[in-house]
Amino acid sequence: MDDRSFEEVALPHLDAVYRFARRLCRDEHEAEDIVQETFLKAHKAFGSFELRDYGIKPWLLKILHNTFLNHRSREKRQPTPTDQQAFEQMREASEESIIGTFELDFERLDEEVKQAVDHLSEDFRSVVLLWATMEFSYQEIAEILGVPVGTVMSRLHRARQQLMRILTDYAQENRLLRHRAELE
Repeated sequence: MDDRSFEEVALPHLDAVYRFARRLCRDEHEAEDIVQETFLKAHKAFGSFELRDYGIKPWLLKILHNTFLNHRSREKRQPTPTDQQAFEQMREASEESIIGTFELDFERLDEEVKQAVDHLSEDFRSVVLLWATMEFSYQEIAEILGVPVGTVMSRLHRARQQLMRILTDYAQENRLLRHRAELE
């Protein structure tokens, strides 16, 4: 790394990292925790970071994604609450966290599109968000997620198919799209 400090290089990307965390986590507080942990890990490892063509942003997002996956893995190992009141509180908190400010292009998307993206698996959602809202290349996404480029392409293709199916069903149900028989 050159003579620039971590703060000079990394902090300009704090908003983008947070936006990605918000969309992954769907919870403001969890996103804040993960972003904080991401920047702590990045700061500790900054001495070994090598600035490449893509800059520091993909490296930060890769750390964030791995941190997110580690949190999810730990959550799955935790016992789930059986108390109905606790369950209702968690559900309401989750709904409230989803209803909020959506960053980047998500501000202009219909609620149905946001919900369709939210219904994707974590693997598909990550690829779609990095590609569509952050406009990363397949290679950059592959590096961030730590998967081959072919996997990125496959996941993006399958995610698009799922989104099209979900949104086509919605459009037909709401008479926004005519059935093929009506078009002929």
